Amino acid sequence: METVLVTGAAGGIGTRLRQLFKGVYPKIRLTDLRRPADLAPEETFVEADLASMAEVDRAVAGVEGIVHLGGFSVEGSWETILHANIVGCYNLFEAARRHRVERVVFASSNHVVGFYPRRRRIDVDAAVRPDSRYGVSKAFGEALGALYAFKYGLRVTCIRIGNFADAPVDLRRLSIWVAPQDLLQLIRIGLEHPDIRHEIFYGASDNARGWWDNSAAFRLGYRPQARAEEHSAAALAANAKLPADPVGDWYQGGPFCSDEFSEGLERAAL
Repeated sequence: METVLVTGAAGGIGTRLRQLFKGVYPKIRLTDLRRPADLAPEETFVEADLASMAEVDRAVAGVEGIVHLGGFSVEGSWETILHANIVGCYNLFEAARRHRVERVVFASSNHVVGFYPRRRRIDVDAAVRPDSRYGVSKAFGEALGALYAFKYGLRVTCIRIGNFADAPVDLRRLSIWVAPQDLLQLIRIGLEHPDIRHEIFYGASDNARGWWDNSAAFRLGYRPQARAEEHSAAALAANAKLPADPVGDWYQGGPFCSDEFSEGLERAAL
């Protein structure tokens, strides 16, 4: 890869990954609604609203790979999610097709499968159970990625990111945490591995309490370096101070499940 585009470059994950990308790819192009601070010599910035096809076209032209982090990263109104995560995601994949981009790594989310109970271990073939409008938008992105892979020849990797942070901070995050260096490793597999066509990975580190079978990533060489249990004492102490959440504490999606919950399955068995 000569030039890689990172969308959502001014966000939390984008800002941290910019530091880790240094020296990995010769040229990094960044795009977001606002300009990131402290651009490095190998970085260029193109301001773009993902909902504008013309602006996305300008950002995508001339790159070989895309790391698509852009969009609205939490639950929001339907209008907000539609604008940023549905229309924006379509524009990104369509621009990638038109400009003959080789690979796209799509930042999906654990909230695609948030309504599975924590007692159940799932792999990437489990049917989606989104826990929010945000989760629905990420399921849409995964489906769109499959369409553009199998119909148009893009090489697409979808990473269902758990909790991206330097350390897990409560019980739920001990199961879903992904350290920055491990997420970078998954992204590099998506951008570089010769066998990628359309893959879904779970964005998780070495989590002994994890709920996800990440065999698809391991098959392509993923070897997480960070271990959640090294932070368990602090995470469990912090968790003891949290208020009870009968719905969120049962499901993998946590508070995304209990938010707006009404007359649903409070404790689905499977």
